[in-house]
Amino acid sequence: MQCKTDQCTEKAKSAESTAYRRELAIINREYMEGMEEDREEDFLSAGRALSYIRNSTAKYHGRCVRTLYIPKIFTKEDIRIFEKAIGDLYGIFDKIIQRYFEDAEYRKLFGFEKELEELILRKKTYESNIPIARIDIFYYEDTGDFKFCEFNTDGTSAMNEDRELNKAVRLTKAYGVFEEKYEMETFELFDTWVEEFLKIYKEFAGNTGKDKVPGIAIVDFMENATEQEFKIFKERFEAKGISARICEIRELTYLDNTLYSKDGMEINAVYRRAVTSDIMKHYDEVQALIQAVKDGAVCLIGEFRTQIVHNKVLFKILHDPVTQRFLSEEEREFVKKHVPFTASLEAGNFDYDQVIQNRERWIIKPEDSYGSMGVYAGVEYGQEEWKEKVDAATGNHYLLQEFCRPYETPNIDLMKRRDAEIMNYSNLTGMFVYNGKFRGIYSRISQSEIISTQYSEMALPTIVVNKK
Repeated sequence: MQCKTDQCTEKAKSAESTAYRRELAIINREYMEGMEEDREEDFLSAGRALSYIRNSTAKYHGRCVRTLYIPKIFTKEDIRIFEKAIGDLYGIFDKIIQRYFEDAEYRKLFGFEKELEELILRKKTYESNIPIARIDIFYYEDTGDFKFCEFNTDGTSAMNEDRELNKAVRLTKAYGVFEEKYEMETFELFDTWVEEFLKIYKEFAGNTGKDKVPGIAIVDFMENATEQEFKIFKERFEAKGISARICEIRELTYLDNTLYSKDGMEINAVYRRAVTSDIMKHYDEVQALIQAVKDGAVCLIGEFRTQIVHNKVLFKILHDPVTQRFLSEEEREFVKKHVPFTASLEAGNFDYDQVIQNRERWIIKPEDSYGSMGVYAGVEYGQEEWKEKVDAATGNHYLLQEFCRPYETPNIDLMKRRDAEIMNYSNLTGMFVYNGKFRGIYSRISQSEIISTQYSEMALPTIVVNKK
């Protein structure tokens, strides 16, 4: 008996996906088998990689990135999954942002202060709602499924960590052995962003009549900045013949409808690395930028409407009936499948006893933070300590969210010890998105189920492989 065309297609896709999943497992096993021949040489080569990292630009406030011996490996099939996920997600983002602009009642769900709402609602000068982002997911390699962890649209970082770690891993013995069998690709994350940035500026210039070779400012609160990364972006802009400065956001000046850097360069476009929450905390100190933006004197990339997505309250709003009604059936299914259940941590809004008694099922997060600040997962605490965390957070702009257990893969810390053993580590996959296009991956791992700099977070170089 013949199956219907759609059913046959789905079965074929499922069989193909299963084959790819097996392929990824085989590839990872082959990489590890390359370490069995000469562990002493593996250890010595790990030392060479570690020495490179310690002398590299992969530092944040003087602290070197930590890594392990085996890189994060993906196949072309994984990349197709990521590209589709971004396409589906950004379609939903655009609908939500459009609804925010059109519906005052819908805006109330976000609870933004008046000053921020005014900045968000400015007339668009270019179409891209989210020029740059890193979308973090828990990716389950055995099935190709995933759950969203964070939408980082402000201050998107770690491009330089991936770049430097990929240089370091090439110094290891296992990489050389593996390279004999496989073609390996990495992601270029600097020139690709410069290219998209300039496309957005060109659109802004065409819409506003400010068509000139831009002077570009990369701005942040420098105590929070990934300054080494900024320097590389500055170099890549300058390689295009464009003047660029790294600017402390509080030191900009605005005079006669022109924004200036501290050294007097005229600024036409701003690459905003300062997160919105920090800008709003220092609102009175950053008025030069705010006024230039309000007057349309500069092209701000990204605009403040990115906060609609960056704020963690969006996880709750995605499940809200109001949002669900204007999404398509396919989009509603996408949210149900990939966005963890999220609710406000307000008294009477959740089953208190259930949350306390089943702590391993829940995580609590501030509505608007970054760098995992103020995030607590029930699996990390005993019953009484978890109860204290929940009680302290209730009514204080926190979210209660379904806890997603990360996918585990084996790795080894030969950077540390010659006699290190292979262990399982939790994974978090960050997808870089430039102007709506998937552009690369930032891979993080941890010994614990919480992948955060507060715990044992490390980063891995990411490679995409093909058999030769």
